[in-house]
Amino acid sequence: MPRTELILVTGGLGFIGKHFVRRCLQEKRFVRNVDKISYAADRVVMDEFAAYSNYRFHEADIRTLEFLPECDVLVNFAAESHVDNAITNARNFSRTNFLGVENLLELTRSKQAPERPRFIQVSTDEVYGDISSGSHNEEDRLTPSNPYAATKAAADMLVKSWGRTYGITWNIVRPTNNYGLHQYPEKLIPKSSWRMRRGLPAIMHGDGSYVRSWLHTEDTVDALLTIIESGERNRIYNVGSETELRNIEVLRSIAKVLGVPEDKAWVAMEDRSGQDTRYSLDDTAVRKLGWKPRRNFFEELVPIVRTLDFTRFA
Repeated sequence: MPRTELILVTGGLGFIGKHFVRRCLQEKRFVRNVDKISYAADRVVMDEFAAYSNYRFHEADIRTLEFLPECDVLVNFAAESHVDNAITNARNFSRTNFLGVENLLELTRSKQAPERPRFIQVSTDEVYGDISSGSHNEEDRLTPSNPYAATKAAADMLVKSWGRTYGITWNIVRPTNNYGLHQYPEKLIPKSSWRMRRGLPAIMHGDGSYVRSWLHTEDTVDALLTIIESGERNRIYNVGSETELRNIEVLRSIAKVLGVPEDKAWVAMEDRSGQDTRYSLDDTAVRKLGWKPRRNFFEELVPIVRTLDFTRFA
C-alpha cells in the first residue's frame, strides 16, 4: 500500500492537531492545515510550521469552509473540547462539533468518488459515558454525559451515516484523555501546573476520585498514522492507555515535580455538573495493527510541568 502523502488537517493549531502536523511535516508528507485560530491556537507553532516547504495554511472555520483541496486523507481535529465551556455555552459546541463536521462531510461528498479523501474523525472516549469497571469497546452504546460529549457522539453518527448513504470512506478514532507539551492551560495538567507555579492552589472537583486514562499526545499521533496507513476502512478504533489515575493522584504528581506541599497544592470545589466517574477503553483493534503506547506518564510529566508556556496562546 502506498504511503499517504497529501494530508488535509483541520484544527492543526490545536493541541493534538499541532503534534500530528509536526510529525507529518518531519516525515516529508505534504500538509494543508485549516484552522480558524481560536483562543486555544498555538501562536508559536504557526511560525514553526511556516518554515516548512511542504506546508500550507488556510485560516477558515470548518462551519463555513467552501472548498476541499486535493488530498488523500482529511483528518478532522477541529473541535470545541473543554467540558466546562460546553456547560456554559453548549450552542457554540453544537455549531463547531456537529455542524462543522456536517459541512466537511458535504464538501467531501461533493467531490467525484475517485477524488474523495478518506475522512478521519478524531472523536473522544467521552462519547461512551463513564464505566465503573471493565472497558468500552467500539460496539458499545453511546451514552454521553455532557454537551461536549453529546456533540462529538452526534458527529460520529454523521460520519457513519454519510459513509452508508453516500459511500464516503471513513474512520472514527476515539482516543482517551490526552496530555503532552504545550496544551492550552484550561485542562487539568496545564491549568493545575500554572496555578501551582504562581503560588495558587489547583482546582480539584469533588474529592478527586474521578479516574481517567492518560495517553501522551505523541502516542495518539502514532495511533492515527498507524490507522491511516494500516487500518481497516469504515470502522471505529479506540485508542487507550494502561495509565489509570485518579485526579488527586495527578495533582500530587504535579505538586511533587514543583516541590509544592500537598496542603497548599489544591483546593476542593463542588463537582462539575454531569461529571463522569471513570473512562476506560478496550483498544484491542488498534493494538492488532502493531500500535501500543510507549510514553511513561510520570517521566513525561516532568518536562510538561516545567516548560509550560502560557505566552504561546492568545
